[in-house]
Amino acid sequence: MERLRGLNVLILAIIVILGGAEGQLVENFYGFTCPNVEFIVQQAVSIKFSQTFVTIPATLRLFFHDCFVEGCDASVMIASPNGDAEKDSKDNLSLAGDGFDTVVKAKQAVEAQCPGVVSCADILAIATRDVVVLAGGPSYNVELGRRDGLISQASRVAGKLPEPDFNLIQLNTMFASHNLSQFDMIALSGAHTLGFSHCDRFANRLYSFTPSNPVDPSLDPEYAKELKDMCPQNVDPSIAINMDPATPRTFDNEYYKNLVKGKGLFTSDQVLFTDESSQGTVSDFANNAFDFNGAFVTAMRKLGRVGVKTGDQGEIRLDCTRFNS
Repeated sequence: MERLRGLNVLILAIIVILGGAEGQLVENFYGFTCPNVEFIVQQAVSIKFSQTFVTIPATLRLFFHDCFVEGCDASVMIASPNGDAEKDSKDNLSLAGDGFDTVVKAKQAVEAQCPGVVSCADILAIATRDVVVLAGGPSYNVELGRRDGLISQASRVAGKLPEPDFNLIQLNTMFASHNLSQFDMIALSGAHTLGFSHCDRFANRLYSFTPSNPVDPSLDPEYAKELKDMCPQNVDPSIAINMDPATPRTFDNEYYKNLVKGKGLFTSDQVLFTDESSQGTVSDFANNAFDFNGAFVTAMRKLGRVGVKTGDQGEIRLDCTRFNS
């Protein structure tokens, strides 16, 4: 098994020397050591999806939250008996368990055929591509070669993830810290075409936006009324609302059409259209699904390179929820 791991490292080193790697990751990294890894993961993801649709938005969101904290290294997967791991932070408590379970099940399937070879970080990256495809989104080649991180602390999460009330400058600043442009940020925001949010994440837009305007004036009035009906004040915090009111189970460009209509759920969504510097990109994506899909694929590949551990960094976890030692 050590020989297989060493072969993966050698393959990566040769490609890097030849200048063929982007962000130290390569496609078909496991071509010799686990050639069927993508098929194995795809099968596991499909089985999980057949059990619950939540598999799709939960896995996609998990990938974002993992990459933005410590890089794409599966640090979000670690379970701590003390409740102080990354997943235990306030910002990650709303991550749906089905995303974690998808990666765990896929890892188990991979381990059965290629023990100790494929990282949890790579499995999460592959699974994320697969759920996008299952929802009707574009397929793309996933760069591989990540290793699993050795740090997972709740205290290191605060300030690392976008907040629902962010303005454009705050969004751009956070994404730029990961080498992602405004264009990438707008494309990645399209992931909100899937998934849901709890009422308390946007209630201020309905009841306490400003003293003179309790309801955010950038919200479509009819949409605001619908949201109030679904999220009355002091509602059960577990109540969840679809991010995309039009096609919540389909990966498409409807998210951007919603923004044009004033139907962005978060302030950080709607600002993409209300701010003139980003409005043009939103309008283009709303009118051209091809442009959006292409931009999303490019941005996802760039996101997948954020803070990766490669070579002899980190480890190949045997259990995605625990460090090896």
